[in-house]
Amino acid sequence: MPVYDAVVIGAGNGGLTAALTLAQAGKKVLLLERHNIPGGCATSFVRGRFEFEVALHQLSGMGSPERPGPLRAILGEMGVLDRLEFVEMENLYRVVFPGTFDITLPTNREGVIDELSRLFPKERDAIARFMDLVYTFCMEMVQGLFFHDPDISKEKYPTYFAYAFRSSQEVMDEYLESPLLKAILSVYWGYVGVPPSMLPFGDLAIMLWAYIEFKPYHLKGGSQALSNALLDAFLASGGEVRFNCAAKKVVVEGGEVRGVLTEQGDRVDTSRVVSNASTIHTYIDLIDRSEIPPEELEAFKSHTVGPSAFTLYMGLDCEPADVGIHETTNFLTTTVDSNKAFSLWRTMEQQGWALLTCYDVSDPDFSPPGTCQAALVALQYGDPWYAVSPREYADAKFRYAEGMLRLAERVFPKIRDHIEELEAASPLTHLRYLGHPGGAIYGFDQYAKDSQYFLTNRSAIRGLYFAGAWVGGGGFQPTLTSGRSTARAVLKSLKKV
Repeated sequence: MPVYDAVVIGAGNGGLTAALTLAQAGKKVLLLERHNIPGGCATSFVRGRFEFEVALHQLSGMGSPERPGPLRAILGEMGVLDRLEFVEMENLYRVVFPGTFDITLPTNREGVIDELSRLFPKERDAIARFMDLVYTFCMEMVQGLFFHDPDISKEKYPTYFAYAFRSSQEVMDEYLESPLLKAILSVYWGYVGVPPSMLPFGDLAIMLWAYIEFKPYHLKGGSQALSNALLDAFLASGGEVRFNCAAKKVVVEGGEVRGVLTEQGDRVDTSRVVSNASTIHTYIDLIDRSEIPPEELEAFKSHTVGPSAFTLYMGLDCEPADVGIHETTNFLTTTVDSNKAFSLWRTMEQQGWALLTCYDVSDPDFSPPGTCQAALVALQYGDPWYAVSPREYADAKFRYAEGMLRLAERVFPKIRDHIEELEAASPLTHLRYLGHPGGAIYGFDQYAKDSQYFLTNRSAIRGLYFAGAWVGGGGFQPTLTSGRSTARAVLKSLKKV
């Protein structure tokens, strides 16, 4: 078998950008993918006349051509930007407490302040001060960290150092009074998977700032279009890919990567491996125990596997407005107690928190004429589903889906009557297709200690690297960026050989 400069395991966001970056640098790269299509979470599937988007709800970090965001810049550098078409979403999100409260926030700072102040007039000054904090914090973060200021210090960046790792709940309590107001401003916590009481303020602030300044975007053709574009560019750059071909073993000898064995029985010689699989799967299943540095196994004791999701994919035989859907992004909740909602993720009880995304609001051509599709998502850990017997699984899945649908009906009463196609995905479904422990979609629980500031993309095994949510933030922009960063680390190491 030929020798490759690098083998990339997994064609998710991180694996695709890592493989493409390496191939464009002139390296001989092999990409292995256990599924028959590229993308991981960034894929689609077909039921009836609908092609369902699996995971992308709001693409962050894009910005406009006139004011590009970091992700637009990365996609441009990799030569795939011109192959894709993006649609800017009109609003940030709608938050609905059925029968009690309903608000939609626009995609501009003053509009957010004005809309929140209209409903919470006594807190107008506090809302403005809170948004000032968000913007001051993020500007310091961008200047100090993203631009790699060599003189970063508490004196130069006081807001960043003071607030980065305080909890979002603590900071909101310092500025705001109404629990409902705080619930609305922190609703993006579901995009990270830990409640405001555990979510670092820095994570909440950068999400709010990035979506307001660079706007949320929809991708024509869904996330599969992005995965296909990255793969096409990789192949055009001389890369090789094998689908339906999982890695069976990473060959390690004397603390160094020597190659990869595929499930088809081939040995591929290489000195560099980038794993887009989970770090748990990589170490426990792919490497001989005797070759795993003890410190790598010890590190797992400080992490916990993050949440998966229960998703209803609905194809409707009508336009969005016919069932009362007027926003692309809709958070549906029956509680302002995020800790309570979070605690129910480890049970089979309905949590009263969900996200309904209807892509056709932003892109009327996303579904066949006269139809639309919506994804209804609730986060949930895989643990309770492990206790469900195979005989009981279908009934358990149906009951949970029914509970979610009833929540949606409280906001969109006609939605059930117009369902033409319906597919439900439990955490076990996500486990099956992603291969992640617990079907986790964000990697480890995204506590401060599990953020990109403290996790490394490099193993103690020489030549082994990681890309994706398991070594940094979850979501599309972070994982796409992760692959690019990891590839650069590999290229730097190859120059030293």
